Amino acid sequence: MKLLKISLAMILTITGLSNMAYADATEMRCSHQLPPAHHIAKVIDRWAAEIESLTNDNIDVQIFGANSLVGARENIASVAKGNIECAFSINPQWGKTLPLMNVTLKPYAVTDLATLAAWPGSSAAQFLEQKLLGKGVKNAVWLFTTRMTAMTSKGSALINPEDFQGVKIRGLNPVADSGLVAMGAAPSAMSGSKVYEALSTGVIDAGMTDIAAAYSRKYFEVQDHVTVVPLFSVFFHGYLNPAWYNGLTDVQKAAITEAGAKAAEWAVAASEEASAAAPKQLAENGMKVHLQTPAEAEAWKALMVPAYDKSFGDATGEDGVKLLGLVDQIAN
Repeated sequence: MKLLKISLAMILTITGLSNMAYADATEMRCSHQLPPAHHIAKVIDRWAAEIESLTNDNIDVQIFGANSLVGARENIASVAKGNIECAFSINPQWGKTLPLMNVTLKPYAVTDLATLAAWPGSSAAQFLEQKLLGKGVKNAVWLFTTRMTAMTSKGSALINPEDFQGVKIRGLNPVADSGLVAMGAAPSAMSGSKVYEALSTGVIDAGMTDIAAAYSRKYFEVQDHVTVVPLFSVFFHGYLNPAWYNGLTDVQKAAITEAGAKAAEWAVAASEEASAAAPKQLAENGMKVHLQTPAEAEAWKALMVPAYDKSFGDATGEDGVKLLGLVDQIAN
């Protein structure tokens, strides 16, 4: 009986210490829009676990995916205001707020894997991080998501520029969508979580997304054609409320930095793997898959690039010129 009492006392002591440690942990609520099956959602979960491991659970990272905490359109403002500590967005979601974030969306320009892998820590990334700080968020991690775009449709494929005439298609923002407009399409900006319903109800005719997301979001249930295009690159980036971040210890800050560097590498591997597997997965689920040919790419490029250049230049001015130069330096 005495041994039982000692053991019970030890258990209560350990439990108490554990509860105290948990209570003392710094809460870090992170919102994102991705479904659980998306490859980047899995990287984000791994990133969160790495932060907790590196801080010995001194930061309690709570991941809320699939818009379960804050909607995709509200993530940026929610973090900047301090309503939540952390969120993830795709870079095009900065739209008019920070049009410089559209730099990776220039058609056929920023798709080199070496450039994308070297993006975190580059002068281009640092330049954008300073601009992000000016908009009220502290960037924490760059997660390369895709360099292959899926143009999905129903009834016939979107292969030639004339195929886009009058097509209502999922868009991203005015700068990114300028090329689609040049080909005659009518883009409607919406977050990825809204596209499936918009396609199924006829709000839009065609989808545009990361090739892996076309599979994870089950576009094959509402579309029957997909054209796979090396059109542009997209990052999911994680950002923090600056006041919250500034209140962390040096150890906690270092853990977030280290976890971010690791997650950036995980994202490259996961994204390339998902991108390679998706066309076959879509075909197995009934979609007719077309891989864009070089000649088809040239026809798109002739219309899309001048439109993008004008739109991006008008929106970003001298900062845009500087950023494009910094991006060019990454691969050199």
